[in-house]
Amino acid sequence: MLKNSHPEAPSQNNKNNTQGSLHGTWASRWTFILAATGSAVGLGNIWKFPYIAGENGGGAFVLVYIACIAIVALPIMVAEVTLGRMGRQSPINTIRNLIKESGASKSFGVIGWMGVSAGLMILSYYSVIAGWALNYIEYMISGVFQDVTAEQAGTIFDDLMKDKNELIFWQSLFMLMTVVVVMCGIHKGLGLASQILMPLLFLLLIGLLVFGYQQGDLTGAFNFLFGFNFGSLTWQSVLVALGHAFFTLSIGMGAMMVYGAYMPSNTGVFSNVLMVGVLDTLVALIAGLVIFSIVFANPSIESSAGPGLMFVSLPVAFGNMLGGLFFGTIFFVLVSLAAWSSSISLIEPAVAHLVESKGFSRITASLLLGMVTWVVGLGSVFSFNIWTEVKIAGFNFFELIDFITANIMLPLTGIFVAIFIGWFVKEKMVQEELSGDNQGLSCVWRWTVRYISPLAVAAVLIMGIYPRMT
Repeated sequence: MLKNSHPEAPSQNNKNNTQGSLHGTWASRWTFILAATGSAVGLGNIWKFPYIAGENGGGAFVLVYIACIAIVALPIMVAEVTLGRMGRQSPINTIRNLIKESGASKSFGVIGWMGVSAGLMILSYYSVIAGWALNYIEYMISGVFQDVTAEQAGTIFDDLMKDKNELIFWQSLFMLMTVVVVMCGIHKGLGLASQILMPLLFLLLIGLLVFGYQQGDLTGAFNFLFGFNFGSLTWQSVLVALGHAFFTLSIGMGAMMVYGAYMPSNTGVFSNVLMVGVLDTLVALIAGLVIFSIVFANPSIESSAGPGLMFVSLPVAFGNMLGGLFFGTIFFVLVSLAAWSSSISLIEPAVAHLVESKGFSRITASLLLGMVTWVVGLGSVFSFNIWTEVKIAGFNFFELIDFITANIMLPLTGIFVAIFIGWFVKEKMVQEELSGDNQGLSCVWRWTVRYISPLAVAAVLIMGIYPRMT
């Protein structure tokens, strides 16, 4: 653990790799893998992936999605983790120091600032959605969804959206959960939480899969997710797969860079990142099997039900199945755990920067940033009730923050990361950092991150903005 270097001093690459980060290093490579997987696994895997797979035809979409993970998302994730381990500091200070060492343009400093800002902005509305999941745990336990109809489930959800006080309560509880973990530091906070939450998440997921096998239509779900019907695949589906592959791994928000800064220096980057990608994809696929096994056992629910699949359609299914309320409770605990493990990585880059550069203690930085993020999140809460008619460029507040981060900030950061490490960071520095990895794989990665990844992410950026501009 780094004890004696000034946090804002220009990084010495070999020195930093020997000593580690000012904030500490992960206890082992598996702690990094669990923490990074926790960052990647979130609402995108359990909430978004199943419904976009349903909307885009199932198996063919899954195949394209996996290809996009391998060709686009993982190379940029390797780039972020590598940059983080080279700098051993927060994304802002890491990029600033690597710019000095490489003689690159200072304009690349936007990478750190945009990533940290995007993480906090995402957390502001992420905490609101995660609060819904916490509330639904209470609903399931209390039997609210017992024998419920689709119309009644829709009314329950609508009533929740209209009750700003209820939304604020659950948003506040989730933010408190997040801040407490980050306050406790690398070993007793982020690392310990990851070591507990991720195994528990997988256990709950397997339990739900068994429930899907016993009470649902697991065969139908498997055929849907892995039956490759390319006739249902469109170019728009490909772009959706590309965009989700990029966003599901927490790329562009500083999380992987700061987690890379805490990675032990005696372990390979490629093997760790690959394991994170495999686990993240596995969670998405198992979640898809769980959800669609329940969906297909209830003919009244459409597989393409969209975002309402989790908060309206699934509660109907759980409420009308044997043992459904018990397993429905487990499901929403699973969703909450996934959101929790992601949220701590969204605020950590900003906390690390305040500790390094502004002299804050970790507790003070966590509380301050948690409070600021909570206040901004109130705008998302109000977007569903008292501000429903307030529009900015056609968006309500929640939609605006989501659009700016997902469609602009994250893709831009990803492009800048790829260009910076592929073209401007000295190749010798990168080779030294990846010396423990297969050199042939390193060459393929460098070519991919130079040419393929920036173009693919640019396509996501353009297609995300273009429809709104026409």
